[in-house]
Amino acid sequence: MQINIKALGFTLTKALKEHTRNRIYAHMSRYGERIQRVNVRLDDINGPRKGEDKRCQIQVTLAGLPSVNIESIESDMYIAITRAVDRSGRTVARKIDRFRDLSIQSVRDSGNKEDLL
Repeated sequence: MQINIKALGFTLTKALKEHTRNRIYAHMSRYGERIQRVNVRLDDINGPRKGEDKRCQIQVTLAGLPSVNIESIESDMYIAITRAVDRSGRTVARKIDRFRDLSIQSVRDSGNKEDLL
């Protein structure tokens, strides 16, 4: 799984980068073979002004499935990252599990058809 982290409008600190990588591995490592790439874009929308202006956008590229795109905007970048990774991890799991279930059902259905012939 390739992880790319890009910061716009501020300097990406080592701590922020490690936090992001740790959260991604914690939520997505079990699907590592299905995940080709994770692109993370961190953005300080308003610069030094206060408010909910820290954005984390995540794009997960899956092998053989549509990409997952999630965005979270919060007042704290760590919270934005945590929420975006949590949501993207759940969405990736749901997509992969649904695909796996459909594949298993397809195999069962094709097996049943052969038994009828």
